[in-house]
Amino acid sequence: MSLKLNRSWVFLAGLVVATFAFVAAGCGGGGGGGAPEALPSSSCTGIEYEGDGDPDYIIASDMPLQGSSRFQTEQIVAAIRYQLGQQDWKAGDYNIGFQSCDDATAQAGKWDSGKCSQNANAYAANDKVIGVIGTFNSGCAAIEIPVLNQAPDGGIGMVSPANTYPCLTVNLPGGCDSTEPDKYYPSGTRNYIRVVAHDAYQGAAVAEFMQAQGVKSVYILNDKEAYGLGVATTTRKAAESLGIKIAGFEAWDPKAASYTAQMQKIKSSGADAVFLGGLIDENGAQVIKDKVAVLGPNDGAVKLLAPDGFTTQATIDESGTAAKGMYMSIAGVPIDTFKGAALDFIDGLQAGPLQGKAIDPYAIYGGQAAQVLLTAIEASDGTRADVISKLFDSNVTDGLLGSFKIDANGDPEEASGAVVGFTIYVATDELTTETTVSPKPATVAAAGGQ
Repeated sequence: MSLKLNRSWVFLAGLVVATFAFVAAGCGGGGGGGAPEALPSSSCTGIEYEGDGDPDYIIASDMPLQGSSRFQTEQIVAAIRYQLGQQDWKAGDYNIGFQSCDDATAQAGKWDSGKCSQNANAYAANDKVIGVIGTFNSGCAAIEIPVLNQAPDGGIGMVSPANTYPCLTVNLPGGCDSTEPDKYYPSGTRNYIRVVAHDAYQGAAVAEFMQAQGVKSVYILNDKEAYGLGVATTTRKAAESLGIKIAGFEAWDPKAASYTAQMQKIKSSGADAVFLGGLIDENGAQVIKDKVAVLGPNDGAVKLLAPDGFTTQATIDESGTAAKGMYMSIAGVPIDTFKGAALDFIDGLQAGPLQGKAIDPYAIYGGQAAQVLLTAIEASDGTRADVISKLFDSNVTDGLLGSFKIDANGDPEEASGAVVGFTIYVATDELTTETTVSPKPATVAAAGGQ
């Protein structure tokens, strides 16, 4: 969720190796034009396909499959595979192959700007790639969207199950650069949508929860990344609108060895809550440990809150007992409150690919993103440009996340159900549901600077 731009082209040798691996694996041809060329094996699995005949097109998922987000992203990928299986690997008359691509590196332990650029260029260059499900991190999306926007044949459609940085689709007053979001769409035509509400909603939900908890003064930190600064900003604006004092607003240095001095500064401010806008990957565990060391336990005088960049079991595992009592938000409602079609999806996913493992809410968003993309492909004439057009015509009724349409910006509108609901978890030895919040329109508007 940062904006480190470093675009590099995929090495030809990688393409040759990937293609050879695909052919050697015995995956057949498709579309009447020979076997689809596989995306590079340095980033992606081989082409997966279990339908009749051969794949006509490829959809790719683009997620960080290394680092603290891995538990969530592996479940998103599993949900995509499961949905393809439910549809016999078809979108209408089109046979659909799948490749899972990694935008993280072992060295970074999270998404990497170079990998995001490399992946995007590979998708654009492969004429069989008809759509991308991703990204997970908003900063990676900021790199990939403009590359795919200019891809041959009208661009490549992207559907994100997780990006919440508002400025990818809208310009929030005081919260976005003046060039956003237009700079992400150099062709002048949008090619990106998401099935998750942006962070004006999350900031509003967190602020309303803080108010309900009796918070009077909050010190807001961010990790310097686009997502982290964005959600910190929307939370600040929403909190101010509710009469909560902002005791401080500044960044933490993800490369620092200690944050005790910063926590002493927060202690001096008299804040009764701290909000961490950012990712657990950005040395978040150390921030949590030092908060508790200086300001006391999270269920004590100074509460600790964080957004969905922290809402994973990895936060608890990496922070140990220091995480106990901290609150973490995430778009959506608790797994046990999903209704309708989502229940069958959850049961099938757990019984099949997850083999009984606990399901992460983002898996449902991954399944919904897959359904939206496959529906658009089915309704299209098989061209990239028409798939994009059909994505913006999406009108989901009683889907996995409820009902919603996609507006001209690429955001869900007229939404009900999990699309506009947020779950607040409290950390015990696992993420435990505390409550759900559907923020008031006035608080959302304030979070967006309106």
